[in-house]
Amino acid sequence: MGANTSQVSDLSENQSLRTLIGTESISDNDPFWNQLISFTFISPTSSGNSKLLEEAVIPLAKILIENNPRTGNFGALVRIFLGRTKELKISTECQDQLFIWQAHNTLFMIRCLLKVFIREMTEEELHLQFSYQERVPGSCDTGSEVLLEELMCNLVHLVVEVPLLDITYSILFEAVTTMLVLLSYQLFHKEILRDGLIYQYLMKGRCLSLTSQLVKTLLYNFIRQEKCPPPATHIFEQQSDGGGLLYGLASGVASGLWSVFALGGAGSKPGLDQEQNPLPLSNQSLLLLLVLANLTDGPNNCPNPYRQAVTCFKNTQDTSSIPTEQHHMFQINFNSLYTALCEQQRSDQATLILYTLLHQNTNMRTYMLSRTDMENLVMPILKILYHVEDRNSHHVYMALIILLILTEEDTFNRSIHEVVLKNITWYSERSLTEISLGSLLILVVIRTIQFNMTRTRDKYLHTNCLAALANMSAQFRCLHQYAAQRIISLFALLSKKHNKILEQATQSVRGLRRADYAQDLNVIEEVIRMMLEIINSCLSNSLHHNPNLVYALLYKRELFEQFRTHPSFQDIMQNLETVIGFFSQRLEAAGTDLSVERVQEVIMKGAQALPKDRLKKFPELKFRYVEEDQPEDFFIPYVWSLVFNSGVGLNWSPTGIELFSMDSG
Repeated sequence: MGANTSQVSDLSENQSLRTLIGTESISDNDPFWNQLISFTFISPTSSGNSKLLEEAVIPLAKILIENNPRTGNFGALVRIFLGRTKELKISTECQDQLFIWQAHNTLFMIRCLLKVFIREMTEEELHLQFSYQERVPGSCDTGSEVLLEELMCNLVHLVVEVPLLDITYSILFEAVTTMLVLLSYQLFHKEILRDGLIYQYLMKGRCLSLTSQLVKTLLYNFIRQEKCPPPATHIFEQQSDGGGLLYGLASGVASGLWSVFALGGAGSKPGLDQEQNPLPLSNQSLLLLLVLANLTDGPNNCPNPYRQAVTCFKNTQDTSSIPTEQHHMFQINFNSLYTALCEQQRSDQATLILYTLLHQNTNMRTYMLSRTDMENLVMPILKILYHVEDRNSHHVYMALIILLILTEEDTFNRSIHEVVLKNITWYSERSLTEISLGSLLILVVIRTIQFNMTRTRDKYLHTNCLAALANMSAQFRCLHQYAAQRIISLFALLSKKHNKILEQATQSVRGLRRADYAQDLNVIEEVIRMMLEIINSCLSNSLHHNPNLVYALLYKRELFEQFRTHPSFQDIMQNLETVIGFFSQRLEAAGTDLSVERVQEVIMKGAQALPKDRLKKFPELKFRYVEEDQPEDFFIPYVWSLVFNSGVGLNWSPTGIELFSMDSG
């Protein structure tokens, strides 16, 4: 086998690898390294092939862990990589594919080994694996240099300095992926990590000065959405002089590990996994950005610099001066970022970065709210909520909170009713040939509430849905007939549920069950109160704009009778009674057997005639989203669950994962 290894299962027999992990030290300038790192390989992008690869690497890595204290060969491998990264930018400019290719191969090997090391040992023990020095004459002396920190800094430099081209795509992907692997200690701890060697290297030291550049580069990787170049980009032709520096693939020397490892792994259909993960660098960069932005603040309230960079960057078209007190400030093209955010909302991580920017970056939020094509952003969010049964709960929460943040702004609440949409094909309950974005938003949120009432019964979900509707209610304009019907239908459903709980509570004789029903009754009455306030807010502020809601209210007026004298609803019911009574009189005066068109005409005229002072004023309904006191307890496990489930080419066995349960989400 040896140099002609072509299957992952043959790795254990590969002579070059046996030498690396063996008991003999290898000098940094030994020709062996050139042979070891000269193989043709494309990182696997599917979880299945990543799993096969990891299973093959684990036993080899464990032998290296045992022998490395005496040989220092792992440190030598890292130094080989560091030596090549120093020339990487020049190599890119000169189109020196050999250099980039070998640097990629070296980093790929380091990443595979590190992934096993991190699972097997503490950070302190990992640091020792980097520190062991081989004692062969001719080896480099790193002196007091901390090799692990040197690797971290080199990876950051590589990501921010090497331009993204077809020939550099793979090594940039490896650099981002290796950083994720180095940060993956969090997966194996239930508690949130707030310190540690790798954390310190990123938060302080030489990496700190590159914070804004790293965040900017990761964002641009997400924005550019570059597809993985075709495998041919990575296959090197034999030089015309018979081999030259490439050692000639035909000679077999360049096949130190695998002769060809097709995209996604040996034996897979060519291009299959590329179709499944066509944007590995974009995906991985976004995951790394989310991990960095959600690291906890340091000791003594030292702020996370990556979060600072995410929260304060500005538009490239913003010419105002940058405040001197704002650290890690940079500028980025907001139009390009907005477009990418609109296009990529299928994934949890894209929704989470949208939430992060809306919630934490006031410049970006102001820009988004000023857009005249807001439907491009809102529609993908509505689709997430519409397909609620296919999404995990965290993704649904994020989508709802995004809507809640948007509805805090009256300009948004007004503008969405001015956007008219045609033929919403994904909304299957009813044909919607023409509807405003505002009415569609109401329909989807109400559907989410109804789904939640019958399935998950999540109070947090209810609260956020109702808060978004409440924020919008004063600005409801020209509600679609179906949207108006659904508002009243939801109230009917709540009323029915209220009566059922009331009946059960009355019949219950056991004290414990009665207490349960009393609690259920309290919750349902809170929701009913909220719905009445939403209807009242619309009638009080924009009755003449919403004849369809008045029509639906009159059609189902008997629903509200039972709540007229209820102490929890008496005050709010006064306005609804006034409206129902006023329009009922006008309809009676107009005669019997009225057509739908005639009823609507009476309502339209009546809406202009109803004196506004007849309706009692209530405080404006406004809800604001506020993060929990310790948001990291939610966000860090969530972000790492995304890395675990959708990191490209990364496979972790569920055994040993402590941060979250495998069925969470």
